[in-house]
Amino acid sequence: MKRSNSSAEPFVPPFGLRSTHTQSLINSSAYRRRIVGKRSKSMLEAEQDWLVDGGDGVRLLGHYSPQKGDSKGLVVLFHGWEGSARSNYIVGAGGMLFDRGFDVFRLNFRDHGETHHINSGIFHSCRLDEVVHAVKDIQQRTGAQNWALSGYSLGGNFALRVALAAPSEGLSIRQVIAVCPVISPSNAMDSMESGFRGYENYFIRKWAKSLKLKERQFPDAYEYDEWHRLGGLRERTGFMATRYYEFESLEKYFDGYSVADNRLAALQVPTTILTSEDDMVVPVGDFRDLPDNDNIELLITRYGGHCAFLKNWQMDSYADDVIVGRVVNSKNT
Repeated sequence: MKRSNSSAEPFVPPFGLRSTHTQSLINSSAYRRRIVGKRSKSMLEAEQDWLVDGGDGVRLLGHYSPQKGDSKGLVVLFHGWEGSARSNYIVGAGGMLFDRGFDVFRLNFRDHGETHHINSGIFHSCRLDEVVHAVKDIQQRTGAQNWALSGYSLGGNFALRVALAAPSEGLSIRQVIAVCPVISPSNAMDSMESGFRGYENYFIRKWAKSLKLKERQFPDAYEYDEWHRLGGLRERTGFMATRYYEFESLEKYFDGYSVADNRLAALQVPTTILTSEDDMVVPVGDFRDLPDNDNIELLITRYGGHCAFLKNWQMDSYADDVIVGRVVNSKNT
């Protein structure tokens, strides 16, 4: 059933940028990094490193870029799994928002952005409480009210779950934008396994590097030799879920951070979800099964890859346009 508040977006990149693989690979390339770094120079020059309180002794590192004068409000950005607050898509969106007059806070999840030494416990996707606690700390320390939140991929999943918790946690969030968020972790795993295996291998390589860094910082707590001998991403995730994340099974772990099965029916914060039909990580069918909820605006494009949406060879992103547009419009309403 087509949802009444969903739309097929008329985003059509030039012919050479229509491949899902081209979109996704160029999005994280050094070429785009140079471009977004130059465009986001003002935000990067204004940034301050903050350690924020995740509760129970947990600390998370973020980069706060406040305006020198009057601000139009705060926007908090969440990166994806094995990305960081310095990922191209985060820097690109943050730079545009900063140039439009908003304060920007780019938060690193635990064990991301070279923060493996800060907390002894290891990251996993069900650590929602510390992210909620961290954004409450950001809200209190900045004095922000009616602020906006945006996240990509797993960060989009976290953004949706933070939005679900917002009313009970006293979070003054006025708008959420989630780009290619993970809806059903199980279906996302199936999608990567059934598609081009290069993406699965990509995540395994990045995860392996992260685990080696964690083991080096806490050699008495972690030993991953067996993990490195395992096969695909499913087997490795199941090992971590049952060995170090304290879940009974991989299925229990996946269910712990899923937002499928009508969970988003309770969402009270106005939310825009942007995804593409050719996303090789998060299957588009997961979005067509979302519950009817007037607070959810669903945008589906034909092209875009996973979190890329590159409009041209100048590396402009349609996702940036959506984020900035929704943040500006929500501020003006």
